[in-house]
This record gives sequence, C-alpha cells and structure tokens, in this order.
Amino acid sequence: MRSPLVSARWLHEHLGDERLRIVDCRFSLQDPSAGRRAYTAGHLPGALFLDLEQDLSAPVRPDRRGGRHPLPTPEALAQTLGRAGIGNEHVVVAYDDPPAGGMYAPRLWWLLRWLGHEQVAVLDGGIGAWRAAGYEVSTAAVEYAPTTFKPHPRPEMVVDADFVAHRPAGTVLIDSRAPERYRGEVEPIDPVAGHIPGAINRNWLDSLEASGKFKPAEAQQKRFAGLEGEIIAYCGSGVSATANLLALELAGKQAKLYAGSWSDWVSDPSRPVARGEA
Repeated sequence: MRSPLVSARWLHEHLGDERLRIVDCRFSLQDPSAGRRAYTAGHLPGALFLDLEQDLSAPVRPDRRGGRHPLPTPEALAQTLGRAGIGNEHVVVAYDDPPAGGMYAPRLWWLLRWLGHEQVAVLDGGIGAWRAAGYEVSTAAVEYAPTTFKPHPRPEMVVDADFVAHRPAGTVLIDSRAPERYRGEVEPIDPVAGHIPGAINRNWLDSLEASGKFKPAEAQQKRFAGLEGEIIAYCGSGVSATANLLALELAGKQAKLYAGSWSDWVSDPSRPVARGEA
C-alpha cells in the first residue's frame, strides 16, 4: 500500500477483490461489548469483526505489567488472523468510527505492520465516511475459510519501559493522550495521573479533522514540526498512540511504539511521574 489510508470510494471499488479482507475494529473502553453490537447492527459488506481486548490484545496480567492492552505474541496474533481467514496474501483494510472511536483501526494497522505485513491500510473517516458516500451497510454474517498467517515480526518497531527509562539523549517521547491527562489534572482510567518525565504532548485526536478523516500531510507536518531523531509514542495502553504513529507516517516521519504505555509505566511504583506542562 502506498499510503496507510484508503478512501471509501477506493474500498467500494475493490469490494469484489478476493484478496481483500475488511475488518471492523469498533470498540468502546467504557462499554467493551458496544463494538460487537454495532457490528451486528450494520457493518461494511464482507467485513469481519475483531475485538480489541479479545483478539488484538493479550490478557491483562495480575501485576498489570504490559498495561491494560498488552501486545499479543506474534504467534498468538497470527493464529487469530488465520482463524479469521486473513493470510499473508490478503490486503487488509481496517475501519472504526472516528473521531472519538478512531484509534482502534490504527491499532490493527500497526499490529499487522509489526508482523511484517505491508498490505494493510485504514479506511479514512471510518464507517461514517462510508455512509456519507451513500454506500450501504450489511447485517449479513461473514465467515471466511481459515488460513495460515505466517508472522515476520519487526521488533525494532516497539520498545518497553526499560528502554524508555534509559532512552538515549535526544530521543523524542510523545504522550498521545488528552492534554488534561498529560498534565495529570484528571485520570479517568489508570490509578496514577501524570506523564513520563521528559515527554511532550501531541493529542492523537488532533490528527483528525472534524469529519473523522485524517488531516493531510501538511497539517501533520505542522503538528510534529521540529521533532527530529528517534521518536517514541505512547498513550494510555498502546492504542490511541497508533493513530499518532499513522499521522507521523503521513508527515514523513517514522516512530516506535511504547506498547505498554502509561498503564504499564505506573504498574511499577518506583518509576518517576511528572505533572503539569513539559
């Protein structure tokens, strides 16, 4: 894929392609069953459903290490994909329901890239863009024959807490959460408020237009202007940061993911916490 995004028109024109696999990634942190209900009520024709917590994350550990949405092992994720009928030969398009729910499709986009699969993109504007274009949704059951997905992991795309704590001088660490969470004024999910010392704030929602589509490359370049060298992005649990990683790619920059993110960082009370502005 030449771009991490495809348009509703492009996707509609390719619906008949046997290599295509569309994946509905809708989810709600406040109501984890909402995505499945929305899928049942109406999804893109031919779309599969993959759940953030059941399919695209490993189980949460009792000690909370790895965060609220730990990365699945490459082998486990490959098995999930194969059972769903997604193989290495397929072109995958992920979608969700931005703007507020626009971080879940990028999670699958990033996961597949992490497994070495380049033929993956996000539907720009999600299901809202599809409907706005006048295209129909379906309630039909979707099932593909199981296949084999062979992972080719790219460990250089991800870092852990120890790397972040001892990152080289000059590394840019981006906190992708809302500014008030970054400053530690509120924390609706995790047990500790604040941010990793030295991190700057670039709210992932600022990567999107009001329509839910990603802002063009020029606007993304302005968001990340002046950031040079190695870049690492994190968020609350390694989900919304992937939207910033996609935006960074649009801006022509490469970055790594601290997958465990803030929820992993604060699982160890000895790690430092900063509050207020950078």
